[in-house]
Amino acid sequence: MPQMAPLSWLNLFILFVTTFMILNALNYFSFMYSNTQAKKAPKVSPINWKW
Repeated sequence: MPQMAPLSWLNLFILFVTTFMILNALNYFSFMYSNTQAKKAPKVSPINWKW
């Protein structure tokens, strides 16, 4: 494609890669997972040793 010759393919590639990385980072860090397990005290059962 001679119409694209002055554009410098390296600059175009860098533009697409940086756009892709920025969108991936925004998508990754903008998501907050809710905690499915509530903070509960561990269940401790007393052990009665009958020896």
